[in-house]
Amino acid sequence: MSKTNYTIKKETNTVIVDRAFDAPLSLVWQAWTEPTILDQWWAPKPWKAETKSMNFTPGGEWLYAMVGPQGEKHWSKAVYSEIVPERYYIGQDCFCDEQGNRVMEMPSTNWRVEFAAMGEATNVTTTLTFESAEALEKLVSMGFKEGFAMAHENLDAYIQAQFKLRNQLKTSSMARVCTYLNFPGNTEEAMNFYKSVFRTEFSGKGIQRFGDIPQEPGHPPIADNVRKMVLHAELPIIAGHVLMATDAPKEMGFTLVQGNNMHISLEPETRAEAGRLFNGLSEGGKVTMPLADMFFGSYFGEFTDKFGINWMINCTAKE
Repeated sequence: MSKTNYTIKKETNTVIVDRAFDAPLSLVWQAWTEPTILDQWWAPKPWKAETKSMNFTPGGEWLYAMVGPQGEKHWSKAVYSEIVPERYYIGQDCFCDEQGNRVMEMPSTNWRVEFAAMGEATNVTTTLTFESAEALEKLVSMGFKEGFAMAHENLDAYIQAQFKLRNQLKTSSMARVCTYLNFPGNTEEAMNFYKSVFRTEFSGKGIQRFGDIPQEPGHPPIADNVRKMVLHAELPIIAGHVLMATDAPKEMGFTLVQGNNMHISLEPETRAEAGRLFNGLSEGGKVTMPLADMFFGSYFGEFTDKFGINWMINCTAKE
């Protein structure tokens, strides 16, 4: 939606980072406070974030590693001191070892991250206060500004492009049930196998690849090996059921295991029915994304029910 803006105030040893995201407040708050989502965007490419443990409560800690292309790991720890949901959180971040012991020769930083709704968008203001001017200069010299800007863009392009394609392929508001599959890089092989068995054809333009995404201003280029991967494919099978699928590349921070690689996706005709299904099915389960108007044009939510089954609710009706 916009570039990352920095203001450096040397007299107070602070850096103020502003970034507007084209997504509702609830979604952006989740992206900053849930480890499974943080792992997907926090590190600048080609690095990725890997959470060891996280307790997002006052006094709790987030222990994570920045993992490099060769598997090297640099550990950091955030300690949260104050949290007001969907408004702000305050904490301290430092470099550490794998057990969370601080590396004293590296700078520590106090963070205040504030969230403000702007219609359907959200502005995030991050104020970083350093122990000294030298600590500020050291972190800036390590590429903090460039890395943070890259991290802001990591997941945006992927999510936006994927849901734009889904909405383009669904040309009516008729209710349907879909199964959404995630693969570690062999989506094309799998979907062509299903195509041969069901003897049906892919919807729309067929298999769409990450390289088909129009390059948005300010977005980092997509790696060559990722460009060839499958962004989205839809295959009708029987009784009106649709298989949807995507590659979930490690280069974008995804780690697939049996259990998180499949969702049942419900597309009800009305928002009222979407709400009824979401509330009923998620009772006793874990909501990973509350049902809300999303920046990609849908009334959308995700959850895992009390039996461990993953669900998506996606409604394109405006009322």
